[in-house]
This record gives sequence, C-alpha cells and structure tokens, in this order.
Amino acid sequence: MAFLDELRDRAMDLGRAGVAKSKQLAEITRLSLNNASEEDAIKKAYVEIGKLYYAERGMAPEAAYVSLCEKITAAKINIEENKARIAELKAESGVSDADVPPVKTDVPPEEPVESDFVPPADEASDDDKPQE
Repeated sequence: MAFLDELRDRAMDLGRAGVAKSKQLAEITRLSLNNASEEDAIKKAYVEIGKLYYAERGMAPEAAYVSLCEKITAAKINIEENKARIAELKAESGVSDADVPPVKTDVPPEEPVESDFVPPADEASDDDKPQE
C-alpha cells in the first residue's frame, strides 16, 4: 500500500506542477498580448504626433524634420498628379468608378487637425503678438 500511496502523491505533485505551469504560461500569454496592444497604442500615438506636426509645421519644419516633411509633401504631390491622370483616363475611356476595383492602402486619410498649439514667444508672428 505504501507504494500506491507514494505513487498517488507523486501523481498529485505532478498535477499541481502542471497546473502551476499552465497558469504561468497563461499569464505570460496575457502579458504578451497586453504588451502588443500597448505597442500598437504607441505606434498610433506616433502617427498622430507626426500628422499634427506636419499639419502645423510641415511647410517650415525644424532642421531634423525637413527630409521627412519633404517626403510627405512629394508623396502628396504625386498622389494628386496620379488622381488627375486617373480622371483623364476615365474621361477618355468612359470608365466609371464602379468599373475600377478599389485599392486598399495602410495610409489613413488626412483629417483636419484641431490644436491648442501656441508657438513660443520667439516664433510668434507679428499677428500673434498682443497690440499695445
């Protein structure tokens, strides 16, 4: 009987260890998913910061941002040129929007930016300065 009792105790210990390991793995998975969600929130915030900066300062960016703002501006110009050419081709061929399959992009549409941004005193224009 002692052998069966010892065997039962070992089986119970293994079961408890398995349950503990399962709980640890479940928590690791939950935390990893939470981290992925937080990283996604950070990426979205970075995009919003970039959109806000470009909307406010894109035409006169600080030195560190000049090349990135120029890339965005050039891409916007290319998009508008492509849209104009598409419109020409549709008009020439009589193709309607229903005939052209939609193209999916990962770039979100630009939204108007409402900001409480106030430039520092040394960047304020004469219009922004109070009249004395």
